[in-house]
Amino acid sequence: MMENVSIIILFLFVLFTLLGTGVWVGLALMGVAWVGMELFTTRPVGDVMLTTIWAASSSWTLTALPLFIWMGEILYRTRLSEDMFQGLSPWMARLPGGLVHTNIVGCTVFAAVSGSSAATLTTVGKMSIPELRRRKYPEHMIIGTLAGAATLGLMIPPSLTLIVYGVTINESITKLFFAGIVPGLVLAAMFMGYVAIKSKTASDWNPIEEPRMTFMEKVNNSKFLIPVMILITVVIGSMYLGYATATEAAAFGVIGGLLLAASQGSLSWSTFTESLMGATRTSAMIALILAGAAFLSLSMGFTGLPRSLADLIAGLDLSRFELLMALLVFYIILGCFLDGISSVVLTMAVVEPMIREAGIDLIWFGIFIVVVVEMAQITPPIGFNLFVLQGMTNHEMSYIAKAAIPMFLIMVLMVFVLILFPDIATWLPDNMQQGPV
Repeated sequence: MMENVSIIILFLFVLFTLLGTGVWVGLALMGVAWVGMELFTTRPVGDVMLTTIWAASSSWTLTALPLFIWMGEILYRTRLSEDMFQGLSPWMARLPGGLVHTNIVGCTVFAAVSGSSAATLTTVGKMSIPELRRRKYPEHMIIGTLAGAATLGLMIPPSLTLIVYGVTINESITKLFFAGIVPGLVLAAMFMGYVAIKSKTASDWNPIEEPRMTFMEKVNNSKFLIPVMILITVVIGSMYLGYATATEAAAFGVIGGLLLAASQGSLSWSTFTESLMGATRTSAMIALILAGAAFLSLSMGFTGLPRSLADLIAGLDLSRFELLMALLVFYIILGCFLDGISSVVLTMAVVEPMIREAGIDLIWFGIFIVVVVEMAQITPPIGFNLFVLQGMTNHEMSYIAKAAIPMFLIMVLMVFVLILFPDIATWLPDNMQQGPV
């Protein structure tokens, strides 16, 4: 155990040293992984690093990410982003918390398109951050709600994490997708509840008030949502009806966004090139972080740290609730250093027999895992959403992490809600007509 603690301290020391000297995040992760590989394996580090980075960067699945980011850039740089905000804002403005709810609602809707937390965060953030800042909403609420709500991209189908989990334990991915719908909506509602409470108790909550509208004016204003809803319907429909993969659907989204912007007269050569370059910069930033995270995950695997911690928990002979609490703490700690998919892949071989022996439903546990993995997206030092937000807002990492703490605590609360009311995750897959996976 002391050896594992020493390894964790070593990795943290190297990481913070590199970050403190101004090294790019992706390169800092590679540096930590390099040290781990040199100390814990005799394999040639250079060859392993090149192979890992190439594998992480050339995955066909990742092709959807820059396309969805470009789609978000189009919505941001043309009138489509204003139209979406203008269509949502009349319905959100009178709610306690006002237009901050557009972050959560927007992330919930786009989560059903992308399956990616980073793409959801980037797209919705590009649309909402400038508008909310202009209306003088508290900065920490803008950033915190974005960081938390963007993780819904991991829960609401299509979810890459659920696919990896389903393949790992040989469970129906279709059932897992159905299981993620209701918990995703419940978690979004909990985020909105927090915003409502915060708006009534915070002393710095003094945004510019939106003009009042009648019900018919709100309905009339909703016409601004039609272009975006058509775009989202095309993307979601093409995937759910089996006409397109996620990558092909993302391409439809880009083409649809360009056509809609052109039909509105808001697309020019300038906005086209700016959106393309913006997507390139953001994608390059994310790709470098992903490559570093992949190399670090491999290095962590060589240390044996994830498997050692899982073995330790297995040997404690815990009750079902105690086991879940131990796994909750375990995955929160692991999520500080690994991305969610790596956490699932590296530990499931040990965790799955424990779960089966304890009589825990594997579909339910998949949603449990996703909620905990969502926490990993906003926990420093390797919280992926925090890095993306830092690149978008230029805030210090400590500021962004502090703003995301309430969202993290709500996710912890969601774990207990799942434990108390397991039907939230199991009712829909148990009662839906199942087709082929």
